[in-house]
Order: sequence, then structure tokens, then C-alpha cells
Amino acid sequence: MLYTFSLAPSPQRVEIFMKEKGINIPSETVDMMKQEQLSDNYKEINPRGTLPALVLDDGTVISEVVTICRYLEISNPDTPLLLGEDAKQQALIGEWDHRLESEFLLPIADALRNQGDGFKGRALPGVLDIEQIPQLVTRSIKRIKAFLEILDKQLSDNKFVAGDTFSMADITAYVGISFAVWVQISVPEELKNINRWFDEISKRNSLK
Repeated sequence: MLYTFSLAPSPQRVEIFMKEKGINIPSETVDMMKQEQLSDNYKEINPRGTLPALVLDDGTVISEVVTICRYLEISNPDTPLLLGEDAKQQALIGEWDHRLESEFLLPIADALRNQGDGFKGRALPGVLDIEQIPQLVTRSIKRIKAFLEILDKQLSDNKFVAGDTFSMADITAYVGISFAVWVQISVPEELKNINRWFDEISKRNSLK
């Protein structure tokens, strides 16, 4: 069973990954808008109160995007390999996916969660009681814009983020760019390589 919420970035990454690989898993929506991820019922499944969470047949719970996707990749090797076919490709995809998460997605989340009343006392995901730090918003916006420049340069020499094939890194980048709109950041027109790439991958069935 996959516990998910399709409007949130982390669940989106897993859902797109599954669509690309043609994997169907029973799922249950946990409405984050209603803070159902913080309910006692859901915390019995995932005490961290985060989404997504994949519960295996033996009761094992996997609750990190990358590890869920790695489990699905290894369990479904005959479908398109989105984490790389050989050691070099796996390393490059893993590197860019990690950079996208730590240098792009996390600053977007910081910019979003450290302002406004909606995340008061919840500046970090899950059940932690963490107050907002408004000063993080300005720094995060700078980090997001700086990383877009890095990503545009990477795409100047590559059809996809990590090379010649669509991969998990492209999924994370696509979700990040869509997520950035939540903090009023869109890709500038002058970053032509990102815009070219984004227009092309947006035609994929998994992203429609």
C-alpha cells in the first residue's frame, strides 16, 4: 500500500516514477491540507508523519522518496531503469538527484514553510514542533535562483538532466520547478536550456 498525497512534491516524485515504469500499487490518499498526516491513525503507519510511505506485504514501511524508488526499481528491473543501467550512469543520476533535492527542493520548502500562518510551529515536515525562521526565506530564494543557473548550464550540454536518457533526476527537477511556483518563482526566459527541456518532458504521458 502506498500512502500518498498527489498535490505534494515528495509524493509526486514517487507517483511519476511509478507511471514511467508502469507500476500499479494500491494507494490511499492522506490529505495534507487537512493535516491527516499528523493524525494518530497515520502516525501508527509512519511515526514521522511524512508522505509518501510504502508499506510492504510483510509490514515493512519505507518512507523516503529515493529509497521507495530504489525498491521499486530493483523489484521491477524489466521496466525502464530510471536510476541508471550501469555504475557510471547510476552515479551521475544519483548525484544530480541528490543535488536537486538538497540545493533546490529543500530551499523551496524552506521559503514556503518559514512564512505565513499556515506553517506556524511546523517549519519542518512531520511531527516536529519547529518555529519559523523568517530570515531563511530571503536566503532560500537566493539559493533557488542560483541553482536554476546551475541547472541551465547542465542542460546546455545534455538532453536530460543526467545525460542522454530520462531519469529520476528529471522527475525531481520537473517537480521542483512546479513546486517553485508556490514561492512565486518561475524559470526566467533567458534560461533557454531549462525551458527547452521542460517543454519537451512536459509532453510525457507521466507528466500530463
